[in-house]
Amino acid sequence: MNTPKETRKILVTSALPYANGPIHLGHLVEHIQTDIWVRFQKLRGHECIFVCADDAHGTPIMLKAQQEGITPEELITRIGKEHQEDFSEFLIGFDNYYSTHSEENRHYADLIYNRLREAGHITRRTITQAYDPEAEMFLPDRFIKGECPRCGAADQYGDSCEVCGATYAPTELKNAVSVISGAKPIERETEHYFFKLGDFSKMLKKWVRGGHLQPEISNKLDEWFQSGLRDWDISRDAPYWGFEMPDAPGKYFYVWLDAPVGYMASFKNYCDRASIRFDDYWDEESTAELYHFIGKDIAYFHTLFWPAMLEGAGFRKPSAVWCHGFLTINGQKMSKSRNTFIRARTYLDHLNPEYLRYYFAAKLGSGVDDIDLSLQDFMARVNSDLVGKLVNIASRCAGFIGKRFKGQLTDALPDNELYISFVRSGEEIASLYEKREYGHAIREVMALADIANQYIDEQKPWVTIKEAERTTEVQAVCTQGLNLFRVLITYLKPVLPRLAADAEQFLNGGELSWESIRKPLLGQKINPFKPLLTRVEQSAIDAIVEDAKQTTATHQPQSTVTGEPVAAQISFDNFAKLDLRIARITRAEHVKDADKLLQLTLDLGGETRNVFAGIKSAYTPEQLEGRLTVMVANLAPRKMRFGVSEGMMLAAGPGGKELFLLSPDSGAQPGMQVK
Repeated sequence: MNTPKETRKILVTSALPYANGPIHLGHLVEHIQTDIWVRFQKLRGHECIFVCADDAHGTPIMLKAQQEGITPEELITRIGKEHQEDFSEFLIGFDNYYSTHSEENRHYADLIYNRLREAGHITRRTITQAYDPEAEMFLPDRFIKGECPRCGAADQYGDSCEVCGATYAPTELKNAVSVISGAKPIERETEHYFFKLGDFSKMLKKWVRGGHLQPEISNKLDEWFQSGLRDWDISRDAPYWGFEMPDAPGKYFYVWLDAPVGYMASFKNYCDRASIRFDDYWDEESTAELYHFIGKDIAYFHTLFWPAMLEGAGFRKPSAVWCHGFLTINGQKMSKSRNTFIRARTYLDHLNPEYLRYYFAAKLGSGVDDIDLSLQDFMARVNSDLVGKLVNIASRCAGFIGKRFKGQLTDALPDNELYISFVRSGEEIASLYEKREYGHAIREVMALADIANQYIDEQKPWVTIKEAERTTEVQAVCTQGLNLFRVLITYLKPVLPRLAADAEQFLNGGELSWESIRKPLLGQKINPFKPLLTRVEQSAIDAIVEDAKQTTATHQPQSTVTGEPVAAQISFDNFAKLDLRIARITRAEHVKDADKLLQLTLDLGGETRNVFAGIKSAYTPEQLEGRLTVMVANLAPRKMRFGVSEGMMLAAGPGGKELFLLSPDSGAQPGMQVK
């Protein structure tokens, strides 16, 4: 078997998980796929560095932190810790896991932006954007919902329709509302900064067709070239959680500008600890290899914007960007409402992570097709392949060697040609790993496992051992079987690193690699055999499904009236901090230029409060004046565009005309505390 002629220098990344929620099985498709490829390269003797980070900026993180009453830094620190724990338990072997909220990332984001600006690739212009008059902030596309302007589908986001696939500007949505406040967005002008993507059209056309992408992705990108590459908006207005632009106070880098820069930042953080030269991998003339593993949904950021940014800033472009498809579970899209949204932690509570690594590997190829996790097929395949075929080889042979021959292997194999044929298969299997054809590689390994089991079946050591004069044959046959097992475990080591480590300890022959298996393990003692894997039981599958239901119910229960998720639980002490008071509405009036607000004067029994309430769709001022209601009296005043609101009224209902103010029983008086 030929060994690699020279050591390659390879840098590999996975897409950055967003730091506002837990890792789920969909994330793991990509990170397991990447980890297998990295482990394979290291097993072949190459210098392969694997970095990743949390994507820690953007409006969703800012708003989630506000909802939890913590700072964005506290949120991303907590989520980052949870992400790393989940990845670690799934045996994802990052050389460095970092955060985009880092000084290294700020440095490279500023550096790339400044170089692009100095080269004339940045322009400014005034645009009209959707603005939430109640939340007093510009709205990202995904924070606006309405009816699709093309097909009329309801409840669609402000950038694209999930029903017909149309893309559009948020201003084109019909009956649009803010996801944050429910207010109707208004249009407001603001100056934004744009990256002139069209400056790189010629380069990108050549790069896209230069073997750096899968054919499916290259073909899809042709649509962008046909319609012309538009300038890319890279700035956002305050309030925003991210890096402020170096030459524009109050403007922030759009999260998708600094997110891919996080690859560079994480690597730089690793370089500073490992004494590696950053430029050896990122310089324009670098001969190192750079690969990104990503989901197909973010392909255009990585295959158009990112290489153009790198080109314009004087850095090297990726050797390849490899996209994968989505994960479905039991044939359905991952969904909380269908109980098919399974978190990494939910799985880890019940099953060995290597089982999922193996199943995903058996499904994955080099294309962008979606893969399905059929839980029944998962159980059947793991039990059949890993327990019934692979580990069975070792368990069938180790007992005889340990009990009858004191753990001693023979000095020669009874069928050396069979062993050599297994070793020769390694080059084809290596080629399949290299091309990310993991499913094909798994099939090749399992075909060899069938041959190994067939060999043991034919030799029948459990029969031969009964004949005293043939006991040495049993020792030789079992030595053969264990050596075949050793080869198979080596081929599966990128997929099953923990099982491989246990096998190395059992075989007592050193670290397994493509190089080490060129010679069989002979004439030495092995360690006592311990069960390496156990079967997947239906009870574990049922428990995962049930826990997924419970997680959904605990974290996002649905109201039977509105379908809106119930908020996370709070303690009684937190609830007791609310000072609820009876108030009389002494005056109600319309608010100029506000679609949903009424301005109310509330009497708290000797004290008056000015409150803006979003109840215009359900009440007229005449209907409100003189009635009693309930308000949160100790809420901090909030400055709004129309004035200062000094409290909050309580109402119930799904919204619109179906909105009902809380009204106390007769006898209540303004100023009374609600108990």
